[in-house]
Amino acid sequence: MSKRIAVVIGEDPCVTARPVEAIRIALGLCAGDHETTVILLGRAPLLLMKETEEIVDVDILEKYLPSFKHLSVPFIVEAGTVMNAWSDTFSVTTRTADEIRQFIRTVDRSLIF
Repeated sequence: MSKRIAVVIGEDPCVTARPVEAIRIALGLCAGDHETTVILLGRAPLLLMKETEEIVDVDILEKYLPSFKHLSVPFIVEAGTVMNAWSDTFSVTTRTADEIRQFIRTVDRSLIF
């Protein structure tokens, strides 16, 4: 049975490898028939920026990002996030903090990193 899943990443990818690991897990969830959405909070949107040298485990991240583009996995970032350096091929939408909270309430499962 298909589930709606939210993977919420709020840790700084320049400080810890957990955000890259969360991206790997999210991609694994997309491999099934689940409807997976990745929510990037705080400094986590750096995962999708063109300049990624400071990210911990960037070599692993670079292996997984093309699959997110290919599968058109939806990403949500907070309104006001600077988006001028995004790689333009990701499916990114902005939502207010309240809209993000409401979205998380409506999914079947959520994983928080």
